[in-house]
Amino acid sequence: MKSYKFFGLALLGVLSLTGCSDFLDTENKSNANQNGEEFFKKHPDQLLTSSYYVFRNIVNMIDITDQGTDLYINARGADDGTFALYNFDPENGSVENLYKNCYNAINYANGVISYTDDPKLVGQATFLRNWGYYLLTQHFGDVPYVTSYIESSSRDYPRTPIAEIYPAMLADLEAVYNGGSLDATDHNGRASKQAVAALAAKVALAAAWDLGTTLTDEVKGTYTVTNPEMFRTAAAWAEKAINGVQLTMSFEQKWSPFNEGNAEEIFSIQYDRAGVPTNPTSSGHSLMYDYMGYYGNCVQTGHKGTKSGGTNSLSTKVMELFERGDQRYEGTFMTTNYNPELKDGVVGWGTDGYLAYYNCSASDLAKLPISVKFYPSYTTEAEALADLAARKTQTKKFATGTHGNNLPFACIMASDVVTLWYFNEDGSLQAKKTQETASFIKAGFASSPCVKKWDDPQSENVTASNCYRDIVVFHVSDMYLIAAEAYLLAGQEADAIKKVNDVRGRAGLAPLASFNAYETPYLTSNSYVYTPLDLILDERARELYAERTRWEDLRRTRQLVRYNLEFARSITSLDKMQNAQGETKWYRPIPAKEINNNTAMTIESQNPGY
Repeated sequence: MKSYKFFGLALLGVLSLTGCSDFLDTENKSNANQNGEEFFKKHPDQLLTSSYYVFRNIVNMIDITDQGTDLYINARGADDGTFALYNFDPENGSVENLYKNCYNAINYANGVISYTDDPKLVGQATFLRNWGYYLLTQHFGDVPYVTSYIESSSRDYPRTPIAEIYPAMLADLEAVYNGGSLDATDHNGRASKQAVAALAAKVALAAAWDLGTTLTDEVKGTYTVTNPEMFRTAAAWAEKAINGVQLTMSFEQKWSPFNEGNAEEIFSIQYDRAGVPTNPTSSGHSLMYDYMGYYGNCVQTGHKGTKSGGTNSLSTKVMELFERGDQRYEGTFMTTNYNPELKDGVVGWGTDGYLAYYNCSASDLAKLPISVKFYPSYTTEAEALADLAARKTQTKKFATGTHGNNLPFACIMASDVVTLWYFNEDGSLQAKKTQETASFIKAGFASSPCVKKWDDPQSENVTASNCYRDIVVFHVSDMYLIAAEAYLLAGQEADAIKKVNDVRGRAGLAPLASFNAYETPYLTSNSYVYTPLDLILDERARELYAERTRWEDLRRTRQLVRYNLEFARSITSLDKMQNAQGETKWYRPIPAKEINNNTAMTIESQNPGY
């Protein structure tokens, strides 16, 4: 089933003749185009392959999907990025690429539907078309809604209200789900009935919020529910997507690179190093090298490294987000890094250094020298010291030329102060040091633990697109929390807390008797008022960290302004998220090229805030 992965590369040149050349603008067809049409009438599956392939350009966009929220900051003195500062405009490249790629994927999917009656191909194409529209509506709101293959040079595509798009999407997905053409489940990157249900759950939940609630105060994040019925619809779809799967495997096992395609995976974008026709160090994706602090030159230190010196590192809120006993902390972050041996002046890699965690046995790991050890914020100094004492043979500071990193240390990360112990040559610890967390992060080296969800144990020691982990898009525990949110907003709190407890129980946490029993583990201001929705969003933050859903979650639930004002390092006042006219940037801007090229749009068609 993975044979389709790289076939799209050879098709892109051909597809540009029949697909969108500039968003929704197409070129007139030539004889070559007509030949292309004949080819795809005979081989619509290859057009479908390219629709799948385009989503590769979308699912790893960490700037537009994560920045500008409460969970991520950039390390080593860098600002948090254009999207965190809310100073992007209609000419922003990431905005343009998201918009363009979604429409490319949609048009390829529409081409499949146009060229074939094969129900399985049509079912998959319908899923992909609606996934593209889901992403567009979440980021841009009203957008042109086109369900036919674009074969003319027409440029007249007006924005369609989401009140019309959402019902059409749900009708599409329901027809495919009930049509029986798709496999019940699929773990090889193809749409299935389960994937259709997962997408329908997200569409219905977004529709419930956008059409069935009214925002009353954006700063306080308050709203009224005017129509709970769509929330019940979202919950029903989420239950179908869960498909009876229980959360029995550990969180660590779920995200293990040796357990891809497990029972909790619903849909993923596939990668396969073995099938790469070109340079394997640059034909994968870069998620392995995102979501981390700065660890220096990876070739010199044996740690993995970021290209930009620390991208989407954990925020101070995240440092205190995980409660004591929550197995998702260790399952999400690499808390112990190992020093590599220098061999002929070159640092080890693979079974040495950072990747030793995956490629060495437990007994071997117990012998390797530790470079950096991170403890969660709830760890007491006595607990950390006891653990380090038990590892004394591993806590040695080695001379330069022996190991790749000569500054090994352990630390407790907290939102205000970092507590550090540097290692001595004999394995003993230097006197405790403390440093303000903000200064520690800004200073740079190893300022926060790396996210390990996307680690590829076979990745070479370079900071490039050489990660070949499948990118999971929909999975079962996400659906548990989608159901919980939908039940909560529908007024079914007992059903909602049960779903939350199922997720927390797998993480090793005790069940909550009610939403009011939850106490936030992180610091908040005196003006911050906890609501039951905060528990849902906290669980989503812990369960789906580094999965590029956070901005979408906060926009959908009306909490984008509230969370940025309370937790974001870059947002100190509401005006930072507004234009000069006081319009808040709840959506992304419609790209300037689209407004210029689309005769059905004018400058007045632009979203508020731009």
